[in-house]
Amino acid sequence: MPEASFISLEGIEGSGKSTLTRTLTAFLQQRGLSVVATREPGGTPLAEQLRATLLARAGEAIDPIAETLLMFAARSVHLANLIRPALRSGHWVLCDRFTDATRAYQGAGRGVDRSLIEQLASSVHADLWPRRTLLLDVPAALGCARAKSRGGAADRFDAEGERFFERVRRGYLEIAAAEPERVRLIDASGSPERVQQQALEALSDLLPAAARS
Repeated sequence: MPEASFISLEGIEGSGKSTLTRTLTAFLQQRGLSVVATREPGGTPLAEQLRATLLARAGEAIDPIAETLLMFAARSVHLANLIRPALRSGHWVLCDRFTDATRAYQGAGRGVDRSLIEQLASSVHADLWPRRTLLLDVPAALGCARAKSRGGAADRFDAEGERFFERVRRGYLEIAAAEPERVRLIDASGSPERVQQQALEALSDLLPAAARS
């Protein structure tokens, strides 16, 4: 059985994570790998309920600390009920956002104490981090424009302005600078084909030999 790998995709709104997740899933499956594609917050029925609570704009306000705790509650459920079992079974797991998103959104974006985020991460998944993280980087103005062009109702995060997403972007870039072996920076401002090419190059050393052609 090929070695399982846990891969996360990160980036601000409009960076193209969801599109790339679908593209990479198809690419890996065509090369004989078993892939589980998932997302955060969410990924399981209970975690999706928590996602709905986190993203809803109506109803009671959620302060930054509560938002952070809810993110990790959903993550804990997701890990226990989907990610860990999938990895034990030999599947590749592609996750649209993971704890780097909490570091960037709640830490850099909302101003939540980073030591709290790291403490929660250590409690929830100290033994398990993505083997490789693809950070799709776009300027906040471009990401926001792309997100608006999708249409549909804006959730709590979509409704934030460019200044918020610039803080989030800076948070992500700090993570990439601190962990260059795990986090690979992808210029996501170009075509989907160019983004896919960069992503495959960033994952090439993790692929089994038979899947590299």
